[in-house]
Amino acid sequence: MQHNNQIISYLQANDILANKLDHAFHGVSNAVLHQIETVGAGLQRALFYTSCFTTEYQTVCQQQRSEDARFAIGAIKILGQADIVKEMLKIYFEEIFRYKTNSQLDYIKKSLMALNVHIAASHLTQYGFVLAVAAVVAAGMKLSLDMSALVGARTASITAALGVYGVIQKAADCASKLQFSLPAYYAALYSCELEMMYFLIDPLFERSGALKGGQTSDKDIINIIVNMIR
Repeated sequence: MQHNNQIISYLQANDILANKLDHAFHGVSNAVLHQIETVGAGLQRALFYTSCFTTEYQTVCQQQRSEDARFAIGAIKILGQADIVKEMLKIYFEEIFRYKTNSQLDYIKKSLMALNVHIAASHLTQYGFVLAVAAVVAAGMKLSLDMSALVGARTASITAALGVYGVIQKAADCASKLQFSLPAYYAALYSCELEMMYFLIDPLFERSGALKGGQTSDKDIINIIVNMIR
């Protein structure tokens, strides 16, 4: 739950969630969404929302409302103590290992061991290997550093208010990029209502080369895992 505590602290410090949301929830979905909508807005999103009464902006406004709601759902999952970082990594590795044979998994494991990356999966079932790799990568993540770069230190009230929706806009942009780069992974996250939380691990995917898309060879996978951990 280390990642969850970092995420919750970050969201609270930037007024993205009220402190009271640490406690029991009643009608929580509307409460979180209301909090996100009323604290403030990133300038771009605010400008679009002020134009919602015009016909040409209706599609954009509907999209933003959907993004806000799905961001709130992801935040609720965090506060519900779901380890969404590990879950998102697990979903990713499920996708890239989906069609790998046991011999391919064994090759990947031995290659990683040669690079001093030890995967604790004694029995090379696909699911077990997925869990083991996701756990290793999650354990090595420096999530707080990645998150602090999204908006920066909290500043005066106007800047802080804009920063709230700035985070949601960043989440939406990252989700859109993921949909283009890795559509299958995006679809898998969307089905779990986690695509708006992908922004938390986007720097990891950028740095590791995981967003290249296309067919992922065994050697590509090895490089991605090594880059994620180091």
